[in-house]
Parts: sequence; C-alpha cells; structure tokens
Amino acid sequence: MSRFKGGDTASPAPTGGVMASGNATNARAQSPASLDPEKADTSPAHIMNLRVLIMLVLVSMGGFIFGYDTGQISGFLEMPDFLRRFSDSTNPKTGGPGFSNVRSGLIVALLSIGTLLGCLLAAPIADMFGRKYSITFWNIIFCVGVIVQITTTGYWLQIALGRWVAGLGVGGLSVLTPMYQSETAPRQIRGALVSAYQLFITLGILVAYCINFGTEADSSSRSWRLPMGIGFIWPAIMGFGMLFMRESPRWEYRRGKIDSAKATIAKVYGVPEDHWEVQRELREIKEKLDAENAGGKNHPWYEIFTGPAMTYRTLLGISLQALQQLTGANFFFYYGTTVFAATGISNSYVTSMILGGVNFGTTFGGLYVVEHFGRRKSLITGAIWMFMCFMVFASVGHFALDPINPQNSPKVGAAMIVFACLFIAGFAMTWGPIVWCIVGEMYPTRYRAKCMALATASNWIWNFLISFFTPFITAAIDYRYGYVFAGCCALAAATVYFFVLESQGRSLEEIDTMYVLGVKPWKSSKWRAEDAGGLVNTDEITFTPGARGIRKAPGRDMTTGQQVESIPPPTAQHGITDVSGTGLVPESSGAHGHHV
Repeated sequence: MSRFKGGDTASPAPTGGVMASGNATNARAQSPASLDPEKADTSPAHIMNLRVLIMLVLVSMGGFIFGYDTGQISGFLEMPDFLRRFSDSTNPKTGGPGFSNVRSGLIVALLSIGTLLGCLLAAPIADMFGRKYSITFWNIIFCVGVIVQITTTGYWLQIALGRWVAGLGVGGLSVLTPMYQSETAPRQIRGALVSAYQLFITLGILVAYCINFGTEADSSSRSWRLPMGIGFIWPAIMGFGMLFMRESPRWEYRRGKIDSAKATIAKVYGVPEDHWEVQRELREIKEKLDAENAGGKNHPWYEIFTGPAMTYRTLLGISLQALQQLTGANFFFYYGTTVFAATGISNSYVTSMILGGVNFGTTFGGLYVVEHFGRRKSLITGAIWMFMCFMVFASVGHFALDPINPQNSPKVGAAMIVFACLFIAGFAMTWGPIVWCIVGEMYPTRYRAKCMALATASNWIWNFLISFFTPFITAAIDYRYGYVFAGCCALAAATVYFFVLESQGRSLEEIDTMYVLGVKPWKSSKWRAEDAGGLVNTDEITFTPGARGIRKAPGRDMTTGQQVESIPPPTAQHGITDVSGTGLVPESSGAHGHHV
C-alpha cells in the first residue's frame, strides 16, 4: 500500500469520527495545539428526526408509483370492460374476448421501454437542474402518461403510448429516488433509506391489487379508469411535496451554494451548523470535488470503463440488475392474475392480493437482513431458495396440473400458490432490496450517477424482455418457463459468489479500495483496511480526462505513474475545519499530494 499512499502511514480519527484531511506535508506541519476542537459542537446527532421521516416517505414514493403501475396492469388484462374495448382475439377457454400475445405484451411492456429511456435521461437532467426539481418534473411526465391512458375510449395504441410516457416518469424516478436519498440522508441510516425504495415498490403493488379487487366486478369502464385515476394521487403528492424539500447538499456544493449545503446537512442530522458531523460531511464533499477537478473537469463518459477497476464494477452492476429481473419475480407481478386464473382459482384477484401482501410484509425482513447477515450470504441464500421454489412450481404446474380443466386439480393449484408465496418471500428479503444497495455502494462518487443509470437501464431492458415475451413463452412451454428462471437463479448465486465483494458495515471508501486492490470476493468478508496498510479510493485519485494518463500496477487494479496534484488542507472557510486535534492524515485521504 505504500506505493499508493506515498509512503505515509494514515491514522484514524479519535472517537467521534472526525478526521484530519489534506496531504501528509501539511498535516505534519500542523500541531495539535494549532487546532481548537472546542470550535465544533460535539453533541449527539438526532438523525431520526421529522425531516428525515418526511424524506423517507415522500421520496420513497417514487418506488410506490412504479409498484402501483406494475400491479394495476396485471388486473386490467382480466377486466371485462377492458377486454371488450381493447381485445383483438377470442379466449379459447371462455369464448369471450381476449388478448393476443403481441397486444398483451405491448400493453404491459411499453412501460419498460419508457423507463429505459427515462433512466438514461434522468442523470444529465438532474445534474443540470438539480435533484428535487427533476423529481417534480418526472412526476409531471408520469401524470401526462396517465392522462393519455385514461382519456381513451377504444384505442389500444393510446393505452400503450400512455404507458410508454408514464414509463419515462417511472424511469427517471427509479434513478433519482435512490440518488437523492443517498446524497441527502444521514450516513448512519443511508442504507435503510435506500432500501425503503424497494419497500415502497412492494407497497404500491399491494395497494394496486387491493383497488383492482374492489373494482373488478364493475362491468363499466370504472373498473379500470378508477384505479388508473387514483394513480394521480401519488405523483401529485410527491411532485408537489418535493418543492418544499431541501436540495441535495452535494449538488448544491458543486454549484457553489456551500452555505445552503451546510444548512441542509445540519437539518437532516438534527444538529447546529457548527456540529462536527456537518464539518465532516462538508470536508468529504470538498475533497472529492477537488480530486475530480484536479485532473481537469471534462471527464468523458467512457471513464466508467477505463477508471481503476471500473470495467469490472460497471459490468457487475449491469449483471446484478439483469439477474434481479431474471429471478422471475415480475412473472408473478405482471401476469399473476392471469397465471392463477389458469390454475382454476375462483378469484385470481384474491390470490394476487395474497402475493402482494407476502411481498410487502417480507420486505420489512429484507431491511433487517441487509444490515445483519451481509450482502453476499443473503443474496446467495436467496438465489438458492428461489431456485428450489421455481423448480417445484414449474414441475407441479407442468406435470400435475390438469391443462384442460385446472378446476379438477385444486390441490395442485393451491400448492403452486404456496410455492409462489415462498418464492416472493425469498425475493423480497434478498434480491429485491439488496441489489439496489450493492449498486449504490460499489461505485465511486465521480462515476456513481452514470454507472447507476447504466445498471438501472439493464434492469429495465430485461423487465421489458420478460414482460413482452412471457405470453409467447408460456403459450409454447406452459409452466416449464419456471425452469428458465430457476436456471437464472442458480447463475445469480454463482455470480455473487465469484464476483461480489462483501460491503456490510464498510465505508464507501473501504468498498472502493477493495475493488481497486482486487480483493477476492470469497475472502472479502474478512478483509481489513489496517492489514492492507490503509485506504486508497478512486475519488481521491486524479486522472487526466479519460483516465488514459495512467497505467496498471502489477497485480493490481490500481493505477501508477501519474503525478497527482496537491489538494490544500481544510480551512475555516465555510466551517470546514479539523476538529480532531490530531493533525494526522486520515485513512480515507488516499493518494492526496503524492505520486500514485
């Protein structure tokens, strides 16, 4: 590690978590007596305050909007009036109107095409206009899409186009919701707040199922227009409420609004502006911004592949988000009503509510699992569990269910529902929330927005492919489709074992260092920064644009051979002062002021 640290030994901060910053020369020049720790407020922070709770509910509503739209379309496809207006074929089992595979696939899947484009556009728009106003903008776009759908009388293309427009809003929110929470929330509860996005997705699905159950017996257009109209409530609350929220402090700092950023951090921590937590956050933001700008401000997009260990991480994020979809969860959420109607259940809407309830309830367990059992163990165990559930579901559905009259095998249908619920429980506690946590943790700050957008785009691409092709595949191989998802679950377990590093309880700097140094994933849970000689993280290494002026060190994913510009020590300007009283270089100071 000395080759990365310039030969200096880093020391951690004393109790309280505040660490000195700056390069080694300046740090040694400062004596403890020259720093006055009494200038900073060291009282306990009140992180679970009203402002944080409002942010939890209001911002996480972006997940609720997506979940609600996902859940309602499943019920619409079986409603008599919706079928009468938009069907294009006859159901061979009932003799009534039905959807062809192409039309049902397009109605369901065009939302995902919109979300793909929306998530790619979200990052540059948010960087230009700010996080909170961008969130309001995407909520308005979603409302436009709902208006397009609800005003149609008999044109199925208008429904499909409206879902595409609504998908733009959902895609933008799928990037901005976790981004705003991770940039604004107190560090102690950041993981839980980001995971709450998945919790609100499950709540939205459950609420949509319940509303569909309440309206499905209505033979008029109210059966589907009413649930669709209720969908206005959530984006209206979120879009309007965000106007009264504080902007992301990291975005404000980058725009020179340092005093406003300081005030925002103080409010979310529930402390005065001179508190040491506020100073620590501001120092961290300043150091990372200085490091980004030191090698030139115009860093091209392809640095997400040329930066230290970035090809590995970028492709891993894309793969994890793809595998989250390929576990098969949306097979139940998009087509659950149709699937269980085919098993002979008298009211498949009730079954969907049961699945939605299991999904929502067990996601609370996921918030506990993610922080207490580790990312790797949880994902591997969850993948194996889902593999077993799909093997049973597919086998029972193909070999035991009566394909002509499923009512003749009610116990088989009940068994399929049980294993579907067991599958949903496993997904909701592991792959549902934890993938979002890992994707938010493993990228350095300078690349996080681009990498998260790319990974999220992967999620939506596979969401579209599954939702569009499911009717064709089930028509050809019936419930054997479950074997495909079972195989993907086995692949997911292997991917996590061989490629994902354990990040539970680690700082973002530690996680970055582990990837940069090429720590073996199966040994990562026992890795310690002290044993490696300290931290080196991507955010504190300066590159020429494109990261082309560096070369790989032997046996490392770290880079060598570039002069790194010196970053000045912290000053009292804007309250960024060293309150540790040590004058020592923190472990997270990385390669500041040294040759890498």
